Amino acid sequence: MSSRKHLLTYITVFISSLLVTACAGGKPRYEPGVLRVNLGTEPPGLDWHTSTDFTSFDVVSNIMIGLTAYTNDLKCAPSCAESWEVLDGGKRYLFHIRKNILWSDGKPLTAHDFEYAWKRLLTAATAGQYAFFLYDIVGAREFNTQSVKDRDLGKATQASPELGFKALDDYTFEVKLRKPAAYFIYLTAFCPTFPMRRDVVEKWGDRWTEPEHLITNGPFRLTHWQHEYKMELVANDKFWAGPPKVKSIKMFMVPEQSTAYALYENNELDYIDNRSLATPDIERLKHSPEYKNFPLLRSNYLGFNCQKAPFNDARVRRAVAMAIDKRIFPKILGRNERPAGSWIPVQLPGYSPANTMPFDPEGARKLLAEAGYPGGKGLPPIEVLYPNRDDVTLTVEAVQDELKRNLSMPIHLENTEWKVYLARVKKDPPTLFRSNWGADYPDPETFMNLFTSYNGNNNTRWSDPKYDALIAAAEAEQDPTKRAALYSQADHLLCIEQAPIVPSFMATQNIMVKPWVKGIAMNPLDMQFFRDVTVGENYEGPR
Repeated sequence: MSSRKHLLTYITVFISSLLVTACAGGKPRYEPGVLRVNLGTEPPGLDWHTSTDFTSFDVVSNIMIGLTAYTNDLKCAPSCAESWEVLDGGKRYLFHIRKNILWSDGKPLTAHDFEYAWKRLLTAATAGQYAFFLYDIVGAREFNTQSVKDRDLGKATQASPELGFKALDDYTFEVKLRKPAAYFIYLTAFCPTFPMRRDVVEKWGDRWTEPEHLITNGPFRLTHWQHEYKMELVANDKFWAGPPKVKSIKMFMVPEQSTAYALYENNELDYIDNRSLATPDIERLKHSPEYKNFPLLRSNYLGFNCQKAPFNDARVRRAVAMAIDKRIFPKILGRNERPAGSWIPVQLPGYSPANTMPFDPEGARKLLAEAGYPGGKGLPPIEVLYPNRDDVTLTVEAVQDELKRNLSMPIHLENTEWKVYLARVKKDPPTLFRSNWGADYPDPETFMNLFTSYNGNNNTRWSDPKYDALIAAAEAEQDPTKRAALYSQADHLLCIEQAPIVPSFMATQNIMVKPWVKGIAMNPLDMQFFRDVTVGENYEGPR
């Protein structure tokens, strides 16, 4: 049976059980100490070196911790490192590892677990798309870009004077940077830089993330993974700061938003977000005491494959950008989204309204004619690939209408499940694809680095030495005003001059939380930390 059929079977059984228990009456409204959420889809994987999507990271960030940890006001707090020193004018960090941190199998965590993990992330054979996170470290870029033949994993895990990080002893981790980087400390709180157990990875190979093999150090541990249906996390009694407040988390994988919301209404889910809320439902839910809306540092965009006709011509890309009225997206979604023109969000340094492509259908038609496609004549078939979700479908259908009306551009829409979508845009991106990027840390670098030629998450196949140079200069600049100006120049090149992407809108998060759930926190990075959540505690309503 295909995974899709498995999923439909599970959903049918799930809904049937709801109807039976609803008719029978007396079913508890919640499970004390158990949080039930919807991931929306199957995580592509739990290897935090090869994962790139927020679904996987929602799981990893609850079963693992790094050197530092984000607070909900986006500061970096001590985590595996109880303290750190910033030396040599910001070019050297000394992290002091806590001595009371245990892995879930009882083995002590040491600085060597970070040294192994960071070398594995940089090793070419790992194919970690977040390897660029470490490029500010001495020797890291060179290490990563060497061939697999010259730098296989076995050699990479040996002590190497080429790399600027190492365990000085069991509890001291040293990092040397090529240049000071104001945002570096943020990277130590994000999943790709988390520690890893070499013995576990080498013993189990590709199966090291299965529940029976996975060894973690976070507040929860994975005990059950029923693919395409459910994951179960349980409290880690060995967690250094004490066990979390809920004893377990059930993470379901229901892709249909209407079905997921029905589960919430029937008290089978305790907390849901955009993945479970269909756009038509938002208006009637806005006045519910269980509903909350807040802005995110997450930008939605259309990406071109800049190596495929007709989008190998910047004039055609610019024409598309000018032919789409970005104001339509908040109107059709109705969730307080904000139209996006520039790639840098308005909340971050480097933002400028001058980097917004104007809505100009007439100018777009002129550009298209200059590129050899007057009135859209001669254009090859254009496919727009997007992940299967109701709200995403609304946005790409609006794009299809805009381009047909303003450019006579033939657009074919194709949706796929999440894992297939990710694989396609990575291996062979179609002519046009809908995507989004959420900030990994609160700095313009997290957005602007994405479209450098060396970033593993740049699926546009666009490369510009001038853009790379501007980003490198901004990374090294210590003066905040000059740094912001460099990012702004790069943003103009990206959004106005070359247009390998079309920024569309800045997302918001919409959540529903049952009254018996306390401690759900909101932050603009949309990171889900469930350690401090309670279910049923001090709740005086009916069960």
